[in-house]
Amino acid sequence: EDDEAELEELLGPSPVALGPGAQRVVIVHPDIKWGPKKSPLTRAELQIAEAIALVDTLQNWTVLDKIIIPTKNPDKKFVFGKGNFQVLTEKIRKLPHVTAVFLNVERMSSVTKRELEDAWGVKVFDRYTVVLHIFRCNARTKEAKLQIALAEIPLLRSNLKNEVSQLDQQRGGSRYIMGSGETFMETQTRMLKEKELKIRNALEKLKRKRSLLRTQRKKREFPIISVMGYTNCGKTTLIKALTGEAGLQPRDQLFATLDITAHAGYLPSHMAVIYVDTIGFLTDLPHNLVESFSATLEEVAYSDLIVHVRDITHPDTILQKATVLSVLKNLNLPNHLLDSMVEVHNKVDLIERYKPTEENALAISALHGHGLEELKEEIEKKILTTTGKKILTVNVNLEGPQLSWLYKEATVQEVEVMPEHGTARVKVIIGNSAFGKYKNLFPNSKICMS
Repeated sequence: EDDEAELEELLGPSPVALGPGAQRVVIVHPDIKWGPKKSPLTRAELQIAEAIALVDTLQNWTVLDKIIIPTKNPDKKFVFGKGNFQVLTEKIRKLPHVTAVFLNVERMSSVTKRELEDAWGVKVFDRYTVVLHIFRCNARTKEAKLQIALAEIPLLRSNLKNEVSQLDQQRGGSRYIMGSGETFMETQTRMLKEKELKIRNALEKLKRKRSLLRTQRKKREFPIISVMGYTNCGKTTLIKALTGEAGLQPRDQLFATLDITAHAGYLPSHMAVIYVDTIGFLTDLPHNLVESFSATLEEVAYSDLIVHVRDITHPDTILQKATVLSVLKNLNLPNHLLDSMVEVHNKVDLIERYKPTEENALAISALHGHGLEELKEEIEKKILTTTGKKILTVNVNLEGPQLSWLYKEATVQEVEVMPEHGTARVKVIIGNSAFGKYKNLFPNSKICMS
């Protein structure tokens, strides 16, 4: 009960939450024309299209206008050069009914945020704030909500510094709080540190619980397949198609899945597997945000196989692939997982006569079922290799306990009964430890490797 009360306190209303109200947004994209910050894999029109998709994800948020403005150095205080900034300011101030500007940069400094809000007379959000707000709207489980609370800490710190610098100008920020021996800044910093520690501890408890579930899954030897990809690439639709799970409701929006969810399915040999749906990726996702969700993502390290889903119709599909691979590399996954990864090109129904140029990539349409049988066969081939499972044919005596034991401990594919001998030929898929147990329990059983 104490734990529950503390969780409720940690997950209480956030001072940096944007609230459920409507926003009429102007999207401003700083187009870096040259220098190390320019991305060679995309262009401004595609980056602003993704920013629009982020805003469209939010209920009651509408895009009034989108503006692309060139800049040399987006890190300076006003982001743009003097002339461009003046033109932009006039344009924003002339727009009727605008309530906010979404500046399409990873993260603004608190100084930049203050200066821009003063100049434009409306709230200014960066990608960090908008993505965090989407996460907040989509979070269902305690774990996702805790991870969002953890991702808010840097914003709270930044706001605190801002507040203190304003108080200092009014001669109040460095004053001591009566009787405590601490300044306002020291008290608030300490409270933030304590809050962060409590969130991390609560996440650790949930992580241990997940670890227990994982151990139980391993005991039962269900192979685990993590389905990963850029946000909105069709991961949930694919899992629904592979498992036939009617309750799965894929949504055509960014970050529809925030929590790890597990779904049972069968491969062509009737082997039971677990497909794990994971959070999608996004370019220029602020580091703190990725770090906050690392607890969710590290679950991938315990998979037997990764299926990387790509929306092959997206004009930025190459950059999206690079983003996903970069995040996976940073998760310090075992090499065999990265080497055995299956790449899936999804939504091929939207491209006439599509043929993958990448070697070993599989073309599918999760929505229409095209290419799914080939994908299941490829998954099965990889799973047999990575898990060391064997396909065997064993002769069993029908009067003995062998057949019921095999049904319980392995995957029985076929049973050919020979009534004249009172025996059956049984084709099974069996894991290493179960195979060892079988040989010990039934040493006289005749075994043929398939």
